[in-house]
Amino acid sequence: EPQVSLSNLSVIIAEDDEISAMFFNTIFKNTFNKIIYTKTGHETIDKCRENPETDLILMDIKMPGMNGYDATHEIRKFNSDGIIIAQTAFGLSGDKEKAIEAGCNDYISKPINKAELKTLIQKYFGK
Repeated sequence: EPQVSLSNLSVIIAEDDEISAMFFNTIFKNTFNKIIYTKTGHETIDKCRENPETDLILMDIKMPGMNGYDATHEIRKFNSDGIIIAQTAFGLSGDKEKAIEAGCNDYISKPINKAELKTLIQKYFGK
């Protein structure tokens, strides 16, 4: 199938779980131009501020301290263009709405399906 090159994208992966971070590292190893890993909401906001060229943020919702909804809300105050995809372990029905309300563009539930995630990213960057 035609794959759009994602190699010029700068990505922030907000994920406090080591295993999940390793999973992302494995599936995205040679995919993106730049990947920054963050573990907390505050750190994610800081890195986003320091890296205005960030194209995509994979935002873990359940992080210590500030959660992903609040972090997204803060990021949207200074960055309206970046694509933010919420990732949450809870497939609760209200999560998607909450994520969109906070300013996320989209949503994927954990455990994350690699193909599904790549399709979702292609949706935004496969233009």
